[in-house]
Amino acid sequence: MADERGSDLDIVVDGPLESDGGQVLHETSSGDPSLHPSVKSLLEAFPDEVQRHQLTAGDQWVVWVGPERIHEILTWLKEDGAQAYDMMSDVTGVDYGGGRPVEVVYQMFSTTHGRALRIRCPIPLETMETDSVYDLWKSADWLEREVYDLFGITFNGHPDLRRILMPDDYAEGHPLRKDFPLRGRFSRAEQTRRALTQNVERFYSTEDLKSGEPQEVEVAERSAAPVNTSNDVPGSHLNGEGL
Repeated sequence: MADERGSDLDIVVDGPLESDGGQVLHETSSGDPSLHPSVKSLLEAFPDEVQRHQLTAGDQWVVWVGPERIHEILTWLKEDGAQAYDMMSDVTGVDYGGGRPVEVVYQMFSTTHGRALRIRCPIPLETMETDSVYDLWKSADWLEREVYDLFGITFNGHPDLRRILMPDDYAEGHPLRKDFPLRGRFSRAEQTRRALTQNVERFYSTEDLKSGEPQEVEVAERSAAPVNTSNDVPGSHLNGEGL
């Protein structure tokens, strides 16, 4: 039911509410780093780079690392035999808004040692760039493209950094940023106009468009099977009479 503001959708136009800084969403603690070999080793090997560490959700260890040496640290986590994080299962981003850095989140797993580790790297809004880890884990290819597309973080050294969900010429910015309007930056009319006038050749090569044309398929001739054209109900011919 609409209130005195005129429409139920007014709250959508207003955008998201400010987060309650004191709200606790998950039980967290700093944790004893000696309980996780990699956290302990990170503190020993890179004491000036580890900003803080946290144990969350009971068993998920999180370590915050600055962007200056993030590639070096992730390389060490993969190649050091005592760490051996050979699997990069996810690379994503988090924007807290309010002028705070946008974080790149790396979720890793060591199949050798059977343990997980999450690295969070705060990226200053003034730079919005960091080094790609594609050279370390090929799984980071599309994952980094998604973060670039939706958050606007540039991954230096990525072999093919371009949008992966939005069109290449998408002009409204990065949809998962907190400053992105819920209805987009353009009016509905302008969004509709752009959708109706887009040229599909922007997204598909000539070969792709040709492959989309109907194809003629040759059907091998088969010997015709006897077909009963009678309208009789099955079995009615046995006595020559209809039912």
